Amino acid sequence: MDTEALERGHGANRTNAACLEEPPTSRSVRHGQCGSPRASELRYIYKVPRDRRADLAEFLVARRAALTPADVGLPNGQRRRTVGLRREEVAHLAGVSVSWYTWLEQGRPINPSVDVLDALARALRLDPVERSHLVALCGHPTRRPVALDATTPPPQGLVELLNALDPCPAFLLGPRWDLLAWNSAEEWLYPGITELPVEDRNLVWIVFAEPAVRRLIGDWPSEARRVLSQFRADTTPIRHDPQVVALISRLQVASPEFAEWWPRHDVGGFEERIRTFHHPNAGTLRYRYEQLLPAGEPDLRLVVHVPLN
Repeated sequence: MDTEALERGHGANRTNAACLEEPPTSRSVRHGQCGSPRASELRYIYKVPRDRRADLAEFLVARRAALTPADVGLPNGQRRRTVGLRREEVAHLAGVSVSWYTWLEQGRPINPSVDVLDALARALRLDPVERSHLVALCGHPTRRPVALDATTPPPQGLVELLNALDPCPAFLLGPRWDLLAWNSAEEWLYPGITELPVEDRNLVWIVFAEPAVRRLIGDWPSEARRVLSQFRADTTPIRHDPQVVALISRLQVASPEFAEWWPRHDVGGFEERIRTFHHPNAGTLRYRYEQLLPAGEPDLRLVVHVPLN
C-alpha cells in the first residue's frame, strides 16, 4: 500500500483501506470491523510496554474529542453521535485522506512528515506545546539524550547562582523534573525537602504525593494539573526512560488525581504567573513564578519565586 499517496489524499476512495493490515502492537477490538477504538478502550488494546504509537493514538483521539464543529468553522449537522470532530472532518481540515488519518489514530506503522504534522496541528487547533508533543510522539527527535539525574552533582556555577538568589526561593530542576539543588529560601518555604529520600526529590512526586505540599500550595487542583501538563510535555522525548516510567507508575498508585488526569494527555508550557502559598508559620505568601534556562545546559531549569509580599 502506498502510504505516501494516502497521506496526501490520493487513494482516499479505496474501500476499507484502513482495515487492510493490523497494527503490529495491537489486536482488533472486534474481528472483521473497521475503525479505531474509543479512547476508553485504548488501554486494553496496546501491549505493555506501550510504544509511542499507542500514546500518539490516544493523544489524537483526545484532541479530536475536545473540538466541536463550531470551533473549526464547520456546521454541526444532524444526528451526530461522535464526541467532538469526526475523523473525516479532521482529515478534510488537514488535507489528508480519511484512510491515512484513521491509520494514524489506530497506531499503524506509518511515519508522517513534519509538514503533514503541521497540517494536523492546525486542523486540531494545537498550541505550540501540543504541536511539539505531536512531533515528538511521531518519532522526530526534539531533544538530546539525558545524562543528569537526582544523584548527579549539579554544575557548581548554578549552585552558586542559586545561593546568590536569596531571599528568593529557587531550585534547579533536572530533565526528569528531579530537584537537583535548592537554596536556603526554598528550604524555608518547604522544610520537608531536606527529609525526602533521593527517589522522592522530584517536583511532580512532591506536588501529588506529599500531603504537606497539598496544604502549602494555593488552589492545589489547578496548580497540580498545570504541573502535570508541563511535565508531560517536557518528558515526551524521554518517556521510555526507566526512571520516568518508574515515576509515572509510582504516581498512579500514590495519587488518585494523577491516575485520573494522566490518561487525558494534557500538555502545556511554562507560563509566568503569580503563585500563592499557605505557609504554616508565615501565613499567605505570594510569589511571581519564573524560569531561567542556563546557557550550555538546555536540559536544566532554574526555577525562581520572586516575593511579592
